[in-house]
Amino acid sequence: MSEPSFRDYLYPPDHPRVAQIRGLDARGYAEAAKTDSFAGPMIRGWEILYPQPFKGVTSDGVVRPGLYPLKPAPAGEEAPVAAMVAAARKLLEILTPDQTGQLCYGVDAHEWQSWANPEFMQHDTGLRLDELDPDVRGLILAVLQASLSPAGLELVRNLMRINGFLGELVELPALMNEYSYNFALYGEPSETAPWGWQLFGHHVALNVLVAGTQLVVSPVFLGAEPDSIDAGPHQGVKVFKERIALARRLMASLPGPLRDKATVFADMQDPAMPEGRLHPGDERHLAGCFQDNRVIPYEGIPVSAMPAAARTILDELVEDFIALLPDGPRMARRREIAAHWDETWFCWIGGWESEDAFYFRLQSPVLIMELDHHAGVFLSNDTPAPFHMHTVMRTPNGNDYGRALVRQALRVADRAAVPEHQRAR
Repeated sequence: MSEPSFRDYLYPPDHPRVAQIRGLDARGYAEAAKTDSFAGPMIRGWEILYPQPFKGVTSDGVVRPGLYPLKPAPAGEEAPVAAMVAAARKLLEILTPDQTGQLCYGVDAHEWQSWANPEFMQHDTGLRLDELDPDVRGLILAVLQASLSPAGLELVRNLMRINGFLGELVELPALMNEYSYNFALYGEPSETAPWGWQLFGHHVALNVLVAGTQLVVSPVFLGAEPDSIDAGPHQGVKVFKERIALARRLMASLPGPLRDKATVFADMQDPAMPEGRLHPGDERHLAGCFQDNRVIPYEGIPVSAMPAAARTILDELVEDFIALLPDGPRMARRREIAAHWDETWFCWIGGWESEDAFYFRLQSPVLIMELDHHAGVFLSNDTPAPFHMHTVMRTPNGNDYGRALVRQALRVADRAAVPEHQRAR
């Protein structure tokens, strides 16, 4: 079977799906989306979730303590904190006072939770890249470069370019372009105290927190519609091909009975799914935007039941997800994940052969990884297709946004501010 082409699903220019919002930018569509039949229900659902104080994703509603100690990273696992601080300070030096006021929040600010992955702007947090001068945008991208691996930066930039490509395809460049993203800073750039940054917009959301030499990149949302660029200056860009191939190989490597147990639903839009399991925007993935406190029970099969060949492929799949981290923090994250293999579960929805669309989730006390193929939003396919996917990565039990590290650091700072003779013994 040949791979379906996204070009077979382009709306005609006068179709209401695209014609009714032509000419709108993110701010204009932010209002129009509230009454849109597709976006409106999502927005109303997320409006309920956003005000909730952060707790963290759990498997049973109870946050497991002690998983994320605040301490210096072991040798070789350190974050590139000096480069991150230097890049952030260069950015701050060039901004106007008004821009700085819009950009900067407290390190534990609730606005961390305002990120979202749709094309419409639900929360105007930070600065909007497509409204900035190129030199300011360049310094923001330099912060990304200092914080991510070269492969991670390339993936993020390619997803931003695909977003621009999609905007040109459907003639909505003001709404979807290479720079239609918000960027915010949290805390003051420091080589010792916690601080971080956030980038979010259509199909790209990164939340990065550094505390001393520890780095947390979570939540992460990376997606694409379509998954490649076949014309223009970035022709040849393709994303997630290796990730999808590894997932198929993993399922193929499982014995039949084990594969059946891992498959919680046979079809991507399975009638057997309970009410609410299929979300209008998130479809099957559970850990996306505004899901900071969601209870996600383990499903499928324990990783400990997988044969050795499958475990090897699973290691490669995890490595592909965490490849956006720089070398040292990637080593730390790999070790953290491996320490909980005996508590890790894997589940699947859909087919796994040829060009079948599918969903999978890998979940442990310290990790949620999801990949979900989706129906069209700006393309017309009404069933999930391999050229539109969402991927999510979270750090459950309270360390999304590095929040567990921030809380420990703030307690230490509060204690240090109390005169020694007044401290509790």
